[in-house]
Amino acid sequence: MELHAQTVSLDPREWKTGTAATATNEKLAALVFDRLVALDNYGRFQAQLAAEWSHDAAFKRWQFTLRANVKFSDGTALGAADAVAALQPLLPNGQQITASGNSVVIQSVVAIPDLLEELASGRFFVYRVQPDGTLTGTGPFFVAEASAATHKPSNFTSATKEPDGTPSVRPAGGASAMLHLRFRPNEETWSGRPFLDGIDVTLGVPPLRQLFDLQLGKADLVELSPDMVRRAMQENLRVWWSAPVTLYGLRFDDAQPASADAKLREAFALSLDRHTMANVLLQKQAEPAAALLPQWLSGYAFLFSMEKDTERAKEIRAAPPPNAAAGKEPLRLHVEASGDLPKLLGERVAVNARQAAIPVQVVNRAASRGSSTTATSNDAAPGLHLFAWHYSSLSSRVELESFVSTLNLGESSGSAVSSSDPEQLYAREKKLLEERRVLPLVVLPEYVGLGPNVRDWMPARWGEWHLADVWLDVPEPSTELRGNSNTAAPGAKP
Repeated sequence: MELHAQTVSLDPREWKTGTAATATNEKLAALVFDRLVALDNYGRFQAQLAAEWSHDAAFKRWQFTLRANVKFSDGTALGAADAVAALQPLLPNGQQITASGNSVVIQSVVAIPDLLEELASGRFFVYRVQPDGTLTGTGPFFVAEASAATHKPSNFTSATKEPDGTPSVRPAGGASAMLHLRFRPNEETWSGRPFLDGIDVTLGVPPLRQLFDLQLGKADLVELSPDMVRRAMQENLRVWWSAPVTLYGLRFDDAQPASADAKLREAFALSLDRHTMANVLLQKQAEPAAALLPQWLSGYAFLFSMEKDTERAKEIRAAPPPNAAAGKEPLRLHVEASGDLPKLLGERVAVNARQAAIPVQVVNRAASRGSSTTATSNDAAPGLHLFAWHYSSLSSRVELESFVSTLNLGESSGSAVSSSDPEQLYAREKKLLEERRVLPLVVLPEYVGLGPNVRDWMPARWGEWHLADVWLDVPEPSTELRGNSNTAAPGAKP
């Protein structure tokens, strides 16, 4: 496998909701850890570490009975206390988990009928923290090695050397270096030994290099960036894509007087040409987005419309009283997401806005990493931000709560979206969109290139990979490769 990410973390407690890094972390963590329950491709919940579950009539108390004779990869037994210790830091406020014999009980102050969707996705893995800070899992694989792709381990930290003790892997000599992770089968796993004898993962591989390695047979599975998809298909390579899992959008704040103007935000929204962004700029590898949550997750995204009316936007801008603050300085657009794609989207947004007489200055993301308030090339604070959001939860309630709280879009998550009822979720999302503090642009699937010998590739449509079920169709060695057929033992028949 070859991945774009420069670093990975296998500690779910440290993941940041909505980021592309978390999406990569989750895929690799699924090799090592299990959840209490899983959701299959037919929408049915399947037992993993929980053999059975039940709830009260109010959906406030859930009980999960753990599967018997489950062991971690080090051979020690899984107990209810392990599940409690792992899940309590991950559960949101208002949910408590306790152990009761061989069961765990989750108690909530409000009804949570979608708890199974919540626990079957995202970071809700069960693990045990070892004394040295590493995390042990019950999954089909374990991390056998973490080293430099150039085989210079002294230049890289191990998976246990983070200052806070979290098991993450990153280059010590700079983000441009590549890492090599080796996963080996967990012989103790409850689900049975996986088919693969190992998975070798190389991090930090550029998109074009990934495509070449797939063509040359040097990689069996690679991530494909959207601009490489058409080329891969033209080369007759196997390409799989998920449902739309990444949203690109715009977020206003009050750092500039112009961004606080409701009329300017209305005109800005009317200026956006999302169809051109998806069909031309992204070569039909994306879909225009009018909603915060995708249709496959919420079920109501089709109710929102994408109105583009440049002339109406100009009328709003020209209507008295004129926005003096907005006219004196351009609206600064900060491209938060990294990569070439967000930069292209930012430039297209600026072009659309200028057509509606809204001056926009694009400020790209600075080179430093790890800060949500990265300094820009302009000392003045931007009032508009282009962000990327990766969907991680199968619960539309949880995803919308995370969206609101992470992007600071208003009410606290505890009171704003406490219900999983679709009508209430729709009303909340509609209110957010009408305020125009956040403007969806496009949603993108995840693209994967597969080698010709990969078999039983059956991932979930929301992007979860099931690598424990995959096997490689490696041809048997020919007679000539098995030995020299012209050489026989003395006395043996040819």
